[in-house]
Amino acid sequence: MTTRKTVSRAEWLAARKEFMQREKAFTRERDALSSARRELPRWQVDKAYELTGEGGTRTLADLFDGCSQLIVQHFMFGPDWQDGCPSCSFWADGYNGTIAHLNARDINMVAVSNAPLQSLQTYKQRMGWTFPWYSSMGTDFNYDFAVSFTAEQLEREDNNYNFGTQRFNGQEAPGMSVFERDSNGAVFHTYSAYSRGLDMFNATYHYMDAVPKGRDEDGLPFTMAWLRRRDSY
Repeated sequence: MTTRKTVSRAEWLAARKEFMQREKAFTRERDALSSARRELPRWQVDKAYELTGEGGTRTLADLFDGCSQLIVQHFMFGPDWQDGCPSCSFWADGYNGTIAHLNARDINMVAVSNAPLQSLQTYKQRMGWTFPWYSSMGTDFNYDFAVSFTAEQLEREDNNYNFGTQRFNGQEAPGMSVFERDSNGAVFHTYSAYSRGLDMFNATYHYMDAVPKGRDEDGLPFTMAWLRRRDSY
């Protein structure tokens, strides 16, 4: 932890107001970036992708549930795993309660994993989550969106993740994808984020960034070595 200078309240206020100018500049740049993100082109998804949920098999178009916009959380959960990924669980704890608010703004959100539905349901019950969770097992969905990898893919040494900019050596990877459905029922892919691009969707990390120690991960074997599932601390 960095040793901070101790000053008077008046000096603190002056320093805080000066720093606020940087925060305002960042906010304006973030707003501009968000606007540019919404202007990115889209491509039409031709595959129906039959995914399995509690209500049976549904296509990707069905997952919109009356909304015109859909967010898919690519939750890491392999076919033979007993539990979901701890880091994806960390993110899920944050978005679990947001879906009603998203629905009110013409957005639906679901999680999709390459694992049997029964495994997802068991883990979902353990964690107390309510968001819709679908199995993509037996489909191309996870592979087409580069969050699951075949043994043959992992044998190659090319960059296979984050739009070909990184190498991922595991069976499953995290991500988030956004889709849009038009009035004719056509589905379009508009955005995906992977790796550190997912940071902005984790409110807990942003709260950590506001405290004196920050994320406090510098001395760890890897950045998220501290993380446990919510019921395992």
